Amino acid sequence: MNKSPIKLWLEAFRLRTLPLALSTIVMGTFLAADAFAFRWPVFILAVTTTLFLQILSNLANDYGDHQHGADNAERVGPKRSVQSGAISATNMRVAMIVFALLALASGIALLAVSFNDWAKILLFLGLGLAAIAAAVKYTAGSNPYGYRGMGDIFVFVFFGLVGTAGTYYLYANSLAEDPLGFLVFLPAISMGCLSTGVLNLNNMRDHVPDKKAGKITLVVRLGYAKAKQYHQILILSAFGAALLFTFAHYQSIWQFSFMLTAPIFVKHLRDVSQTQEPALLDPQLKILALSTLLFSVLFGVGLFFSIG
Repeated sequence: MNKSPIKLWLEAFRLRTLPLALSTIVMGTFLAADAFAFRWPVFILAVTTTLFLQILSNLANDYGDHQHGADNAERVGPKRSVQSGAISATNMRVAMIVFALLALASGIALLAVSFNDWAKILLFLGLGLAAIAAAVKYTAGSNPYGYRGMGDIFVFVFFGLVGTAGTYYLYANSLAEDPLGFLVFLPAISMGCLSTGVLNLNNMRDHVPDKKAGKITLVVRLGYAKAKQYHQILILSAFGAALLFTFAHYQSIWQFSFMLTAPIFVKHLRDVSQTQEPALLDPQLKILALSTLLFSVLFGVGLFFSIG
């Protein structure tokens, strides 16, 4: 049975990646609420912009990997839309342009409701344009940085530091003079590490065909065994940064709520460590993405119940 165009595009959007993208917005929003800076228009537009950027990134990844031959019969994960012929390369390019424009329009609206200062608007507009460019250039174009082992840095910066601390700044309009200050970078590091962990899992799953296609990810550089060690460091660093923030900004025992996710992550690390066949890592991607969202929500709930 042929799939409808709507279902084909929904598959291309890779909806299972969206909870991970929302995790940083959730974290930044709860941090802002802790500083009594929450605003509904900022939240709605931040979520909208982030979803558009994530979908753009997924479409560009689909198009770029096909363009450079990384999507082929040896690929382990779910088949991509251009690779399978479900969506033409031309239509995928058009969709990329559409979502880039949607992200830009939503981002401009977000800046308009967040700031009254043109210097801040221009600064964040630059960050937004950089995020759009980074989403496209990850695997698409003549010299994609995802093929040179730089994808981890992009994810850590944009899904961690910019995604979380940037969201907080959109609410609070300040760092140096507000209740939390630069402490917000600690949970931002947590989100960056967990998000990078998802990318690392994806690259571990696909490292054999990636190497053959010339896609030199960090996993290809490190090797499968060392990539597992790197994965452990990312997860442990995420918890370490969250604990440092909690001790530095301690208000009540509720703030340790995020530690309820520790057994899930411990099991995840054990399963990854024991998995010898890369293809069997695919279910762990969904587990880690949803666990990251749960980590973010429980971290934020703990802050909420600690507000005096």
